[in-house]
Amino acid sequence: MIIWLASYPKSGNTFLRSLLSAYLFTKDGNFELNSLDKITQFPDKNVFRKFGIDISNDLDLVKNYIKVQQKLNSQNEKAIRFLKTHACFYDINGYKFTDLKNTLGVIYIVRDPRSVVKSYANHNQISLESATNKLIEIGTLTGEKKHSSTVEDKVITHVGSWSSNYNTWKEFKKIKRYLLIKYEDLVNDTEKTFVEILSFIHNLGKSKFYIDRNKLKNTLKTTTFSEMQKIEKEVGFPEAIKDIDGKKITFFKYGLKNNNPDSLPQNLKNKIEKEFKVELEELNYI
Repeated sequence: MIIWLASYPKSGNTFLRSLLSAYLFTKDGNFELNSLDKITQFPDKNVFRKFGIDISNDLDLVKNYIKVQQKLNSQNEKAIRFLKTHACFYDINGYKFTDLKNTLGVIYIVRDPRSVVKSYANHNQISLESATNKLIEIGTLTGEKKHSSTVEDKVITHVGSWSSNYNTWKEFKKIKRYLLIKYEDLVNDTEKTFVEILSFIHNLGKSKFYIDRNKLKNTLKTTTFSEMQKIEKEVGFPEAIKDIDGKKITFFKYGLKNNNPDSLPQNLKNKIEKEFKVELEELNYI
């Protein structure tokens, strides 16, 4: 069964995946780049191709979301599988993103949209104003090769707007299979927040909750923002994309201290606060 790690882009999904992959998929809790491969993205072009699905046809892709999830779950019916997604949880042309036969629960990572803007702009090499508009639009992402013109390199993710992405996944809250994690809490109080996440996972899997303190200590030590920056500088980071000139764009560029709501121009702050007033108040961001 699948536990989704869902979020709007640039909201801390990679940080959470790093923590989980280090703690759950290494022997000693020390982060390893290849452990991230244990938590793949959905939709993913390689997975869909493996099952003979034409990824160049978006409708064919959407029609087969649940079929692919069924095939993934059938590989080990008792195992918990983590999948990262930036997709909105809404129906597209009558086709559902997932269902309760394939989904165990969701961990949703939310980040103050006024901070998302700066990271989103850097990642996509666009202006802060364009990034602000992207958060407000009902949009899509095209990956995995950002500047490739080859259809075979691209798969569409329907991300929605920042608010629709956040609000739609709350459907799982109704059946108590939902955990909301604020990126800011994950950064400022990593141990407490991560233990809460592990407890949620154990409860979903109906297994006895136990913390390996040594593994936890190593996990927390080797997944800090500075450690991830060091890894990217020394060996690169596989999820960093290239700009139009073929140069890698720094993935771990802004920490929480260098990217807070006050670092955004006032006119853009005002625009976001007006557009997402209900959600910002609900999340105590304003």
